[in-house]
This record gives sequence, structure tokens and C-alpha cells, in this order.
Amino acid sequence: MHPILPRLLPAILPAVLLVLLFAFSLPSAVADELAEARRLLQQGQAEQALAKVDAHVAGKPRELQGRFLKGLILMEMNRPDDAITVFTQISDDYPELPEPYNNLAVLHARQQQFERARMLLEMAIRTHPGYALARENLGDVLLRQASQSYDEALRLDPGNKALQAKQARLRELSVAPSPGAIR
Repeated sequence: MHPILPRLLPAILPAVLLVLLFAFSLPSAVADELAEARRLLQQGQAEQALAKVDAHVAGKPRELQGRFLKGLILMEMNRPDDAITVFTQISDDYPELPEPYNNLAVLHARQQQFERARMLLEMAIRTHPGYALARENLGDVLLRQASQSYDEALRLDPGNKALQAKQARLRELSVAPSPGAIR
């Protein structure tokens, strides 16, 4: 052992232990912060949850979990433009993840922007072909687009019985009239 090390060890040991303690407790503290924000959101305290998440991500501009949770909170708070900004930034930073594309599609579908939603869901499926929720949401968006097309066709040809029957069957699926169906 180096002759100076025994003399320095008592002086630096508390600092080393503090650094190690902090390093090992950091992931747990981060998880606890996000768990607390999720709990607040589930309890209907979205503003408090958002404040907690904002504090969490303030110094970590590329941190994924907190940013994703922030997007979900903004969706819950009915702040779609802000949520779109968050999920767009996440999809730019992590283009290989399907979930941000799915959430962006949900937001656009809620705004009746079905073509944009369809393109985003197709991106989600390209990044993860086995993502069942994105495939389900794509089906819902396509049904809504079909309903819009049938509505327009019926406006142009109101007496078309075959078209009326198709639209009635589509409405039986109860997806077309329900703007909150995709998730």
C-alpha cells in the first residue's frame, strides 16, 4: 500500500462513502419521485404531479421516464398542444420507441386529425410490429376515416341504401361516433 494512503484514508473515507451512498440511492430516489407523481396523478392531483415531474426533469433534458410521464399528465389535464410538444420531442430523441408515436396519434385523433394519427400509428408499428395497442388504435382510426368517407358519400347520394347499410354496420362497432375510443 502506498505510504500516504493510510493517512489519507480516514480523511477521504467519509466523502467516498457519501458518494457511494448517493450513487446507489439515486435510481431509487428517481423512481420514488416518479412514483409519487404517478400517485398524485391517480388521485386526481394533476397539477401537483406535473410540478413534481417538472422538478424531476428540469436538469435532465433527455431523461425518458419523467418526460413520458409529463406527456401523460398533460394529456390528463387536457393540454393537448403541450402534450404533443413533449411526445414529439421524445420521438425525436428516441425514434426507435413506438409509445410516443402512439400517444401522438391519440392526441391527433382526438382533434379529428385522422390522417396524421394514421401516419403516426404506422410509425409506431414500423418501430415495433408487435405493438398490439398501436394496431388496435390504427383499426379505430381507419374505421373513423371510413365513417367520414361514408358520411360524405351519403351527403352526395342520400338515397343509397347499400351505403346506408354499411354506415349502420360501422356505427354498430361504436368506434366511429366515440372520439375517445383510441387510447
